[in-house]
Amino acid sequence: MAIAELSIVPIGTGSTSLSSYVAACLEVVKDSGLTHEVHGMGTIIEGDLRELFEVILKMHEVPFKAGALRVLTSFKIDDRRDKEASAKSKVEAVLTKQPKA
Repeated sequence: MAIAELSIVPIGTGSTSLSSYVAACLEVVKDSGLTHEVHGMGTIIEGDLRELFEVILKMHEVPFKAGALRVLTSFKIDDRRDKEASAKSKVEAVLTKQPKA
C-alpha cells in the first residue's frame, strides 16, 4: 500500500478563501473509500498506487469544475513494498523513539 500527501490550491478564484474547494475535493476521497486524513496544510490518502493516482487526478479537476482558472497540485508518495505501512504506523514509529521525560 502506498501513502500520498497532497495539497490542491485553486488560483484565480476571486477569493482568498479556499475551504469550499477543499471540501469539494474531499468528497472525491470519501467517494473513493480510501483511508484518508485531513490536516491543516493537506490531505493524506492511503491505497493502491494506481488508485491514488486516479483519486489525485479527480481531485485536481474539482476546482476547475467549480470555476478556478488555475490549479496547483503538489503531492508526494511513499510507496514502501518491503512491509505494510500506514500514515498512523509511521507516526507511531517516530513517537516510540522519543526519549522519555
